[in-house]
Amino acid sequence: MTKALKKAFEVASRLPDREQDELATAILEELAADERWEASFVQSQDALQRLAQEALEEHRSQPRS
Repeated sequence: MTKALKKAFEVASRLPDREQDELATAILEELAADERWEASFVQSQDALQRLAQEALEEHRSQPRS
């Protein structure tokens, strides 16, 4: 654990229980959202590669002036 995260938890530990629970919920939701985004990004690699290839082909087929 980094020093910054330790400090954040130390400060958060002084909050009332309800606020600690709210903070914990917010952190866990953010981490879950990050995991979902990462999974979605990994799954989209084939589609992104195909779109990039199509864009390159379109660019190369355009007449040059």
